[in-house]
Amino acid sequence: MIELDEFRATMASYRGPLEEVKSSLDIENKTDRIAKLNYEMEQPDFWDDIDRSREVSKELKGLQDLVDNYKKLENDYVDIDTLILMAEEENDPSLVPEIGEQIDIFTKEFEEYRINLLFTDEFDDCNAVLTLHSGEGGTESCDWASMLYRMYTRWAEKHGMSVEVLDFLEGDEAGIKSVTIQINGQHAYGYLKSEKGVHRLVRISPFNSAGKRMTSFASCDVIPDIEQDLEIEIRDEDIRIDTYRSSGAGGQHINKTSSAIRITHYPTGIVVQCQNERSQLMNKNKAMQMLKSKLYLLKKQENLEKISDIRGEVTDNGFGSQIRSYVLQPYTMVKDKRTSYENSNVSAVLDGDLDGFMTAYLKWVNKVEV
Repeated sequence: MIELDEFRATMASYRGPLEEVKSSLDIENKTDRIAKLNYEMEQPDFWDDIDRSREVSKELKGLQDLVDNYKKLENDYVDIDTLILMAEEENDPSLVPEIGEQIDIFTKEFEEYRINLLFTDEFDDCNAVLTLHSGEGGTESCDWASMLYRMYTRWAEKHGMSVEVLDFLEGDEAGIKSVTIQINGQHAYGYLKSEKGVHRLVRISPFNSAGKRMTSFASCDVIPDIEQDLEIEIRDEDIRIDTYRSSGAGGQHINKTSSAIRITHYPTGIVVQCQNERSQLMNKNKAMQMLKSKLYLLKKQENLEKISDIRGEVTDNGFGSQIRSYVLQPYTMVKDKRTSYENSNVSAVLDGDLDGFMTAYLKWVNKVEV
């Protein structure tokens, strides 16, 4: 049967990549490490040292998930191979649909597994704090910022992640001047770090009566929501704390009390804002956490080039600085300047279909062929 020949060829194409993954992960040594960690956890005094017990438990879970998921893929590969052989020997075409379905599942799971291996940064598993600022273009750019806000919200919803608005400033006539949201979910920062930079939109303006084509810009800054207590010293004389009235929707205190907080860090020029919490103290604590996260990332960098990669605010929010272009007229195309990945279905992208761009970025930064 022609279908079985195609199935066998498809599965054969995964044999090499499976072996490469097994070799690069060093599965055998990881299995030995799991056994040692399990032995340590079985000791009577294991929970006496809380910090060590948490560290061991976290390492064990990560290793166990990595090894278990690989072994499942390996077993699924053998099962599908066996099913193909059975169909060939018995000349049974009724098995073809089942084999095709199993291969589709295997392909999806294998690709997801390989993508997860690209999350190598320290904070890739953290939640993400994403800030959008409208750029050159006035009302046009404010509208573009609101479109990006919807795009990231839709992406998060499609991946079962929750979205919390931390700060919101409406445009003078329409759209959004700036918005900060926290996206909570597995590998949220690992995925969304690909979005850091300036995003460019080309379209026929809905705000221009002459129907001219306009170019708009909005910047996106992304930092991990680092929950641990970071050893970052922030001197009182290095920061300015301003209070202001919240401008977004939500709660009886909105526009009635000056509970929103803005912190400016003089040495770096970093500005963080929070207005979502119910009290000024809670907003201050959240803003300080965001500031510490940014300063911690800056501290870990070794040169100015890497610093500029992290500090989205220092990038010019206009022509020539974009990481990605979204063209609606005269043709439709979204193209990433860094990876050259593109998608002509602009509507789908603006509705949250960003996985292709994010995966291409992860492969690009990890020097993996796309």
